[in-house]
Amino acid sequence: MNTELWAIVLVLIATTLGSFGPLFLKKASSTLTLNLKNIITNKNLILGLFFYAVGTILFIPALKGGELSVLYPLVALVYVWVSLLSMKFLKEKMTMLKWLGVLLILIGVSLIGAGA
Repeated sequence: MNTELWAIVLVLIATTLGSFGPLFLKKASSTLTLNLKNIITNKNLILGLFFYAVGTILFIPALKGGELSVLYPLVALVYVWVSLLSMKFLKEKMTMLKWLGVLLILIGVSLIGAGA
């Protein structure tokens, strides 16, 4: 089975949107308590879960369009997006070792994609 371009694009969209999930969960963690009212009214928690869900829901139809061995490794791009988003929105610092990790992920995803 060949992997269709639309399936790859859909996975890329899913990983991009899904990467906002951990960003909002991180923001939610600063005010989250084990109080039911706090949990259901925590907007960042709700947004984090929403973005995780949207990413997953978009990933499912993409599986119809290609090989799992090609599409699933693209999910590793979430680590790249989260790193970039955490720099922008959480003011986290990227060390040389983190950048190396991002580079290795990009190389790995590219090699798997080239084998499609």
